[in-house]
Amino acid sequence: MTEQNSEQTNDLPDINESDGDMSDHRRPLLNAARSGAVGLLVITVISLALWGNFRGLEGLWGVLIGAAIGGGFVLATVAVVLLTSNTSPQTTMVVTLGSWLIKIVVVLCILLLLRDMDFFDHTAMGVTVIAALVVALGAETVGIIRTSVTNV
Repeated sequence: MTEQNSEQTNDLPDINESDGDMSDHRRPLLNAARSGAVGLLVITVISLALWGNFRGLEGLWGVLIGAAIGGGFVLATVAVVLLTSNTSPQTTMVVTLGSWLIKIVVVLCILLLLRDMDFFDHTAMGVTVIAALVVALGAETVGIIRTSVTNV
């Protein structure tokens, strides 16, 4: 073995080390939920600072509503999949798709209810919804990718 190959081998992580129970099939989802919640919290704080500075109290309300809608939508999916993780794949898929349809109806109802209200900044809400969706999905993806699981 050459000296360079020996150095590369020493840089690899020990395969016997793990960060928890590698046989638990829910670990990637739990990490996704944790990462998504942290990402949502970070984007909410940043948005509160920015929109609160530019639009005042109305901007703050817009951010809080937007973070609740965007983050709630994404994190609810992880919660539903976690709740159905011990069922058959068919049941998980049916419940996940059904919950997605319910979430769409709920979001539309909330948006219709908020349409004529003026206590919040609509632009701040819209931008925060989009930012919360993107950041939470990205954070969940990173959380899943970084989870070590046993593949058989």
